[in-house]
Amino acid sequence: MVAEGASLDVIILAIIAGTLAAIVYSLRILVLLERRIANVDENIQRITQRIVKEEMKIEKEEAIILKKLSGTPKRAKAKKKATKRKPKRKRR
Repeated sequence: MVAEGASLDVIILAIIAGTLAAIVYSLRILVLLERRIANVDENIQRITQRIVKEEMKIEKEEAIILKKLSGTPKRAKAKKKATKRKPKRKRR
């Protein structure tokens, strides 16, 4: 009976050790994934900063163009076309 009890202890210790190893491995994978996500987040921030800079340049160029265009004479407004009126009703 002592031999059976000792083998059961070994099996239980092996299960505990395997479970701990699985937990450590899972934590390692989680840390690696967190680092990747952090890198992706940094890249997205860089891209958005570049886009903002480009948009600011475009807005400045647009303002310059509009300023140049405002110096030109404006077109005369089109005259309204005469609309046909309904004939007045005759009074009795």
